[in-house]
Amino acid sequence: MANRLELESWLEAQLEPRRFKDYGPNGLQVEGRSEVRHVVSGVTASLALIEAAVAAGADTILVHHGLFWRGQDGRVTGWMRKRLALLLQHEINLLAYHLPLDAHPQWGNNAQLAQRCGWASDANFGEGDLGCIGALPEALNNEAALQAHLGQVLQRQPTWVPGDGRVLRRVAWCTGGAQGYFEAAIAAGADVYITGEISEPQAHYAAETGVAYVAAGHHATERYGVQALGEAMASAWGLRHQFIDIPNPA
Repeated sequence: MANRLELESWLEAQLEPRRFKDYGPNGLQVEGRSEVRHVVSGVTASLALIEAAVAAGADTILVHHGLFWRGQDGRVTGWMRKRLALLLQHEINLLAYHLPLDAHPQWGNNAQLAQRCGWASDANFGEGDLGCIGALPEALNNEAALQAHLGQVLQRQPTWVPGDGRVLRRVAWCTGGAQGYFEAAIAAGADVYITGEISEPQAHYAAETGVAYVAAGHHATERYGVQALGEAMASAWGLRHQFIDIPNPA
């Protein structure tokens, strides 16, 4: 069991959210019970995740994508009302960490994806140094091998935009919706860039620069950081933790 305020302080010290200019508030987004015993983690604070947490008897939900984002109009109607009503009815805390969780060197989405894929970062790039780049294992230095490997690790077929067919020696990656980092990855010396999503311009950049581009899924690439953080919390504070994956094709 942990006191919520003490748990918040521990998370603040570990993730240092004040270092980041983020798209929404990091930390406690919805206040529930003061004592924390059972944490459910998930990628997004969707109604389906909240319902699953209620069914599991959780008192706290830990997510990467919280409820509140810059640009929302602030009205509590529709889907927002449903999510908030269920959290408040069951006195469930909602903790959300976005960029701080992406960036954490041990529990972060980028670090956890690399660990599962079998490579490591030796440099960073992009805004806030969120992007990672490192050497690709020789066994994965061609399109067919890397594509098959990613499909096996992530359990989904990535969208692959080929480059010029070069040997893939340097891999750059940034999980989630980091398609805007492609140009920075190219400048950093990548032969292939892996992220979650693709927009229209990236296909042209790949064709014109020869650097391959991989959209491996926003949800698929960001399932691992929140699990690692939840497990670390549980170990440090003697809590029960379970990760609940709400499938998402994005």
